Amino acid sequence: MVIGIHTPEFEFENNLENVRPALKTMKVDYPIAIDNDRSIWNAFDNQYWPALYLLDSRGRIQYHRFGEGDYIQSEKTIQQLLSGTGAGNISHELVSIDATGIEAAADWNSLGSGENYLGYQRTENFSSPGGQMQDKHFVYNFPKILTLNQWALSGDWTVQGNAILLDQPNGQIGYQFHARDLHIVMGSADKTKPIRFKVLIDGQQPGAAHGIDINEDGLGSVAEPRLYQLIRQPGHITDRRFTIEFSDPGLEAFSFTFG
Repeated sequence: MVIGIHTPEFEFENNLENVRPALKTMKVDYPIAIDNDRSIWNAFDNQYWPALYLLDSRGRIQYHRFGEGDYIQSEKTIQQLLSGTGAGNISHELVSIDATGIEAAADWNSLGSGENYLGYQRTENFSSPGGQMQDKHFVYNFPKILTLNQWALSGDWTVQGNAILLDQPNGQIGYQFHARDLHIVMGSADKTKPIRFKVLIDGQQPGAAHGIDINEDGLGSVAEPRLYQLIRQPGHITDRRFTIEFSDPGLEAFSFTFG
């Protein structure tokens, strides 16, 4: 039996109207338990999104995997556990898995940037001059230099505990990163008004380095709150300067993740 557990990381994920479209997009057709109070999360003492646990017929954990990837080993373990139940006709052939987009495993060998939240409660390495002003409008500026894993704001923003909110058009976020992939969890405060944006990498259009949520010119838009893949670099990975500019106000951004 396969059961998925949805434990929200961000407040908007508590709303089932945000969860259902995501499940449809990801073609999830097995039962999903909603764990808004984190009772299941705490019972497993889990600390990761995503996390895979395989249990035997007695309910004992026999295998776990944190993060995307390692699909072949996961499938082999499922086959072993099914064989251990005495079930017959267990195939030992491996399913061909084409993990694309955000489901692809991280490029661990070149990953030099870790997840970073943007609200003042948990952020790290914020580098706009003067620091973050909590829960009020403030006009930020980029510093002259961003070093690896530093980030900054430009424009009129309100920095909240768990997110940042763009108050006026043309606000920017800059991030110096080292990874194949760059994602942002973000959404529009008003879902009926998509927010247009443009991404640059080292001051240039991303071209072949664009993620699934932008085109080669770096153009995209934000509507429903979710994780947006903005950069997927081909070839050699090195330190890069990421910049995103939003043409419209009302943007909410929660965190950066890398892969």
